[in-house]
Amino acid sequence: MLKILVTGAAGFIGSQLSYRLFQMGEDVTLVDDFSYGSEDNLVFPEHDFRAEIVHASVTDEAAMDHLFSEKRFDVVYHFAGITPLPDCQNRPSDALRVNVGGTVLMLDLSRKYNVGRFLFASTSAVYENTLTFPSVEGEVVPPTLIYPSTKYAAEQFCRSYASCYGMNVVCFRFANVFGPHIDCLRTQPPVMGYIIREFHRGNSPVLHASGEQERDYIFVDDLLDLVIRAQKVDGFDILNVGTGKTVSVNEIASLIQKKMGCECIPVRHAEVSHFWANYPELYEGPRPIREEVLAHEVLKYTCLSTRHAEETLGWTPKTPLSEGIDRTIDFSLQVLRERDSSN
Repeated sequence: MLKILVTGAAGFIGSQLSYRLFQMGEDVTLVDDFSYGSEDNLVFPEHDFRAEIVHASVTDEAAMDHLFSEKRFDVVYHFAGITPLPDCQNRPSDALRVNVGGTVLMLDLSRKYNVGRFLFASTSAVYENTLTFPSVEGEVVPPTLIYPSTKYAAEQFCRSYASCYGMNVVCFRFANVFGPHIDCLRTQPPVMGYIIREFHRGNSPVLHASGEQERDYIFVDDLLDLVIRAQKVDGFDILNVGTGKTVSVNEIASLIQKKMGCECIPVRHAEVSHFWANYPELYEGPRPIREEVLAHEVLKYTCLSTRHAEETLGWTPKTPLSEGIDRTIDFSLQVLRERDSSN
């Protein structure tokens, strides 16, 4: 039995990782400050999920030092962070403090208390300015937006700690992740969560630009298979976590619409300058966010090479897109209906 810490454990991915590790018989400790995570994500009705939950921020040095010294972890999954792009853009100092500072603190405590494996959730958004496809781990043009910039910086600290102290560190560059527990309630949800929510409410989701922009989407169960296998990796490594295939926003909307039996038709909004209109602060003052930056984010194409993960760990994603979307819808509708009944 391994002693494993999962940070960001009440989030979309962290909660399901924690549950999977618990099912495997590991001794799992969960950390989350619940600024983005939800206790509802830690409820798995079909099984009695028992794990210690520590309500604390990964930037709280005293609390984290006490936890590490008490538990003496074998493995740390550092998945905590501020992930919504507009939140990071709107509060860059918070993004730096949590996404970079929190990662450095977790790395240093892992060094101090001799953690065997440190596994870090980065993002495929670091490839936002990289124009070779499918994107490979060794080719990155430094990103522009705040969120991927913080993750890119955190990766460099991961590399530094592995090199300086001989630590085993893996960075995962996640593609667009979907599946049960996806956030469909926040101000700017991921595209699948947003479309499901709007159809559920009888609204026509607004799809920016033509809707033909294509991204790489990975189902959360396939992602978990890889991040658990990565406990075997020695030294430092970076692994793409995607499918190597792309799907357009229009295709996703069509699949969701068909599954939900909705009559509402998505609205195509050609104007991209107000993509983050729910964050008016980004458009105010003498230096508003540049329209071309927003356009690049809306229109960017992502496709990740999975060759390195296949060759290193024998991993390939297995869940068909349609099956993954069906499972995402089923869970999200349950969440939305519960929210409706409580209001």
